[in-house]
Amino acid sequence: MASKLPGPRRPAGGNINSERLDAVVANAQRAAVSRMQGYREQSLRMHPHVCARCGREFTAANLPELTVHHKDHNHDNNPPDGSNWENLCLYCHDWEHQKYSHMVQGAEAGFGVTGGAKAKPGPATFNPFAGLKDALKKE
Repeated sequence: MASKLPGPRRPAGGNINSERLDAVVANAQRAAVSRMQGYREQSLRMHPHVCARCGREFTAANLPELTVHHKDHNHDNNPPDGSNWENLCLYCHDWEHQKYSHMVQGAEAGFGVTGGAKAKPGPATFNPFAGLKDALKKE
């Protein structure tokens, strides 16, 4: 039996305000147009659809995987000539931010969405060469 997912809550009184809903949709459409004028779209228009680090090429099918990286890591620095932007694939973009975080915060910095481990890891206990001496004697 399929469980019913909870839908949107009805407002007090049970009536949906169509005018307000229309205003929300219109605002979303205006925001989409505004984003089209944003730095990502500008960068995609002026730079090739190729990762500047690994050289991976992008088509319309996988273009959402191509991100715009701010070279100086300042998202407010968006010169119209695109000199602070470079198109990077998701993997190279993540690596670029990991390197920056490491440089700014040090070796104990947490990376990515998870923020890294809070506690220091213990010393490694595995020795891959533990039985090597005995193995060499047998030959």
